[in-house]
Amino acid sequence: MKAMVLGAPSAVSLENVEKPNADTGDSVVRVTHSGVCGTDLKIFTGGIPATYPLIMGHEMIGEVVEAAGSDSPQAGSRVIVDPVLYCGTCFHCRIGQTQLCPNGGLIGRDQDGGFAEYVSAPGKNIFAMPDPISDREAPLIQVLTTVKHAQDMAAIAPGDTVVILGLGVGGLLHVQLAKAAGAKTIIGITRSAWKREVADSLGADITLAPDENTKQLVLDATDGLGADLVIESAGKLSVLAQAMDLVRLGGRVLGYGIHTNTEGALPFYDMYFKEIQFINARAATDKDFAACLDLMGSRKVDLKPLISDVLPLDQLGQAMEMVGTDAPQRMKIIMEHV
Repeated sequence: MKAMVLGAPSAVSLENVEKPNADTGDSVVRVTHSGVCGTDLKIFTGGIPATYPLIMGHEMIGEVVEAAGSDSPQAGSRVIVDPVLYCGTCFHCRIGQTQLCPNGGLIGRDQDGGFAEYVSAPGKNIFAMPDPISDREAPLIQVLTTVKHAQDMAAIAPGDTVVILGLGVGGLLHVQLAKAAGAKTIIGITRSAWKREVADSLGADITLAPDENTKQLVLDATDGLGADLVIESAGKLSVLAQAMDLVRLGGRVLGYGIHTNTEGALPFYDMYFKEIQFINARAATDKDFAACLDLMGSRKVDLKPLISDVLPLDQLGQAMEMVGTDAPQRMKIIMEHV
């Protein structure tokens, strides 16, 4: 089969490789569409360690061509693949923390992923998709699962004021899910005027550009208290520090953006003095996938505005350059495999 193979950091090429088969006990999916995200970029550049050669890609949908096991959708089923691998028997799996399984991993990082014609995955990681979800939008469901998992941990309550720092794909999904959860006021903050407009259209009550007046504007919107919950969705240490500044006394900060920093400065005394509850969310569980497929049926989430570019699979190198470039109107890049 044809696959985009990462041979070394920042070196990807189209190659012919052996097609996976169900003899390993995993089902085989013919991939039709996949998504590119910041995690892929970190793997691509070497920021997240990987073993080469590697086929990246962890946001993928397609059709089952070989089904293995009773828990897999059957051949011909239109499906989405949960990339989080787990054993199902360890302590964490038994208490529902499948994303923390020490025996697991991530498809597209720890084993070959979806930037190829075919991908293999355990049957329990494959979910049939409802017909109303389009092929181009469907890879975004994987991102949605991580947002839902994070917000479930943050426990948004009706009446909460929620500030979202960073309005990329993840941030805009946070806007929509916070709205669905009953947040009273949703404040989105980003430098991009275009993304602020998108956030407005998706349910944000207030959108701001980050500047010296940001804190005062948040205080004005919260009767001088600060936000009940601040979601850091930019993946920058300086933005995480800003989140701690904008949250109210006794409030919550949700770290959603992925940080690969091994050192840096944060206002730890503020965290103590304000009694901030810091919540860190990682990936998603199998139950999040099932819940998000149901959520898509409720039409409370709109994925279409989050797609900015569609490219053929053999242009993955260009897609990586695009993800790494700060373009004002760039969102999710979808790779078409067929």
